[in-house]
Amino acid sequence: MQRASRLKKELAMLTTEPPPGITCWRIEDRIDDLRAQILGSAGTPYEGGVFSLELKIPERYPFEPPKIRFLTPIYHPNIDTSGRICYEALKLPPKGAWRPSLNLSTLLTSIQLLMAEPNPDDPLMADIASEFRYNKQLFLQKARKYTEAHAVQKGILEGSTKHNVPKQNGPSRKRASSDAEQEPHEQAKRTPF
Repeated sequence: MQRASRLKKELAMLTTEPPPGITCWRIEDRIDDLRAQILGSAGTPYEGGVFSLELKIPERYPFEPPKIRFLTPIYHPNIDTSGRICYEALKLPPKGAWRPSLNLSTLLTSIQLLMAEPNPDDPLMADIASEFRYNKQLFLQKARKYTEAHAVQKGILEGSTKHNVPKQNGPSRKRASSDAEQEPHEQAKRTPF
């Protein structure tokens, strides 16, 4: 099966040579259900934050892009309150730019870059995009405050596990969604490929 062999290679690459500030792992033994964490880049309002993401790998991968969403709430013009990301590489052509030559490492690095450099011309959150354009100081202030409230781990950060995955201790957090449902805290068994 092409998807399984491709994902094994990609996860092995993410384990042995992870991009700076990015980790990715499988949930249990499922090849189609992954989790990732992105560290907020220095000099951005997300600095010091650890942002968790969910990756659902479709049956037709790599001919179809993975479904990626933020589990950690983030204040960003291209990411909505459900964690959905407006990014062309996550959509099929003609509207999107997904190509089978892209991989998870490239996508996660691109999302990290999108966090640092929002695209207000293609927003999911029009009010935040407007704020980013016309009142950047207020945007930066709100984004920092959101990061501190939702993405900064309180207390002493423990070292990474042998799979380079930051520990996830602490209570679950409420998502900033309209129905304010609570995300369950996952204590996922992280297995190597």
